[in-house]
Amino acid sequence: MRLILYVPRFLLGAYLAQKQATRTAGFAGGKLLVDSDRTYWTLTVWDSEQAMKKLRGSGQHGKVMRKLAHWCDEAAHAHCTIDSTDVPGWAEAYDRLVADGKLSRVDHPSLRHQNREFCWPRINPEIGQTLKAKWN
Repeated sequence: MRLILYVPRFLLGAYLAQKQATRTAGFAGGKLLVDSDRTYWTLTVWDSEQAMKKLRGSGQHGKVMRKLAHWCDEAAHAHCTIDSTDVPGWAEAYDRLVADGKLSRVDHPSLRHQNREFCWPRINPEIGQTLKAKWN
């Protein structure tokens, strides 16, 4: 998060997007992680790519995504297919991000963003939440 000024709006938007995701058909589970230096991680597992894409640009999630280019100085995402609906651990998610991640467009990219340098997620102590599907 580029400026602390954006954190309250981001956290409210993220909370509402989380509620939307857990109620969306096809959501299998996920995790959120609050990291140091105003860094936030999201990991979700879906039954299908179509279900994930339906959420991506809609409702509260879509509203937050449209603001991230202005709010953030670093953003990236990775998409992968797995043979399970089990939510991977943070280490596996990080490895996939480094190997296959794509940089998101941000208006004010940091040097780390420009150089594709992804910080290791702080998982001890973990400040986060496990998400469970509420649609089924």
